[in-house]
Amino acid sequence: MIIDPTALVKASSSVAPIPTVIPGPENVYQKAGDVGNRTLWAVCVIMALSSIAFYVMAFRVPVQKRLFHILTAFITTFAFLSYFAMATGDGIAYNKAKVVEQNKHVPDIVHYVYREVYYARYIDWSLTTPLLLLDLALLAGLGGANILVAIVADVIMILTGLFAAFGDNDGQKWGWYAFACIAYLVVVYQLAFNGRAAAAGKDGKTKAFFGAIAGFTLLLWTIYPIIWGVADGARVASVDAEIIAYAVLDVLAKPVFGFWLLFTHDSMASTSPSVEGFWAHGFGGEGQGAIRVGED
Repeated sequence: MIIDPTALVKASSSVAPIPTVIPGPENVYQKAGDVGNRTLWAVCVIMALSSIAFYVMAFRVPVQKRLFHILTAFITTFAFLSYFAMATGDGIAYNKAKVVEQNKHVPDIVHYVYREVYYARYIDWSLTTPLLLLDLALLAGLGGANILVAIVADVIMILTGLFAAFGDNDGQKWGWYAFACIAYLVVVYQLAFNGRAAAAGKDGKTKAFFGAIAGFTLLLWTIYPIIWGVADGARVASVDAEIIAYAVLDVLAKPVFGFWLLFTHDSMASTSPSVEGFWAHGFGGEGQGAIRVGED
């Protein structure tokens, strides 16, 4: 009987052939869970109640003294609309990121990460942060040219942050992020240096108050890009963690800021700005339609 040696090898071998194609990992979807959704609803309610409180506070003072009240109420109103949109599933899109795992002996493995981007948040910031800056600028008595530069830099910061969130690759994403940080430094300069210099000409209480609330605001605003870096940027933090972190900052930067500003403003009524002209009387009234900001 003649036996084929190759048949013996095949029969005795129990090792399956090594596949030439290695299946890659499945695509990853990073999205909010129950904790994140509940957080969005909680902040939505906080913004709504704060807005109502600010409007009530506005109607308790003469129209000439309502400038800070109206600006602050608008801030939380826009924030309420933004959080309502996010909580109900609007203002959300996915950013697709390509991830390549390089290997020496087998082909590179490619998969995609789809992460939720809450673009409603950027719309909110593009409206509310200029109003917040205007609050601080008017408190300090900052000049019109400096106010314009600060607000334009702020809008650039928000828009470039939005572009970074939807970046197709790391170079594009972090490039836009760098532009946003540069714009933020311009805002810091306008508040910390020009704003402080303008406030130096005010009375002692106003000067001290501006230093405290402006420092509080800049500290909070410095944390925002850090969160962005570990969330939308590096995709290390979960979407729920991102939502919670931004929620805490938004509550501190808007309702807490607003109550602090307005309660202190009302307690310093004798030295707070009084807006006459068009703001108080309309066209053709006292002041002939001009807007005049002065102090009683």
